[in-house]
Amino acid sequence: MPKLGLGIVLVGLTVLTACGQAKDPHGQEGQHDQHNQPHGGHESTNTSQVQAVWKFASQTPESKKEEELSIQIQDNTGKPIEKFEISHEKKLHLIVVSKDLSYFNHIHPEYTEKGIFKIKTQFPSGGDYKLIADFIPEGGGAKTESQWIQVQGDAPAQKPIQPETNFTKVVDGKEVTLSLDNLQAGKELTMSFTIKDAATKQPITNLEQYLGAVGHVVILSADAEKYIHNHPLEEKATGPVAKFGTSFPTSGTYKIWGQFQHQGKVFTVPFVINVP
Repeated sequence: MPKLGLGIVLVGLTVLTACGQAKDPHGQEGQHDQHNQPHGGHESTNTSQVQAVWKFASQTPESKKEEELSIQIQDNTGKPIEKFEISHEKKLHLIVVSKDLSYFNHIHPEYTEKGIFKIKTQFPSGGDYKLIADFIPEGGGAKTESQWIQVQGDAPAQKPIQPETNFTKVVDGKEVTLSLDNLQAGKELTMSFTIKDAATKQPITNLEQYLGAVGHVVILSADAEKYIHNHPLEEKATGPVAKFGTSFPTSGTYKIWGQFQHQGKVFTVPFVINVP
């Protein structure tokens, strides 16, 4: 698809989501994220009724500069969609990744009016980025709209997306170990994140709520075309283990970002896996 540079691009895509039960623990219909059971992913088509118009305030976004982005949510006639469900404390979740998936950002544009969300953000370097908007129109099902953009500025060499063999990492003083049971394409499985203090090796049992849950997981295929957003099986858990149910639609390489909060600070732990 064309990259967003000058002007406005209208987008309506088919995006893969992870599907949970019909109603989430907060009573929202059509929640596409994972809740309370390890249910798999499926394709969700949202081209018929909902579209997104993406626009930067500047003609061309540049790296290391604060850029204002607006996202207009509308139906296929161009009429703004003005009411949205609250999904995990927000009306819209925006995921930003670089093409090689080395950069990840999970942010929340503010709703203004007439279906328009706005946010100011920076891109660390030039190159291609994918923007993924995740939201629920009032009375409808969960929707995901995305767009590739090109950011001006020095672009670093692309890092290869290689599956890892060590699934224990230290981030912000936390030692996090990922385990997956029944890892196979098309099969339901449970992802478990075990979190310890990196210095003392003691289990961390006082994880805090992040966006209404013990954690969130975003998964993308290596080409950034398959997107899964999971919420934990036990939302009010406090550690040391946070479990998420999911499934991978096809074999291949995927990157997983687990996000958790401890002592007032959110930390993000990435893993790259190969799904047979």
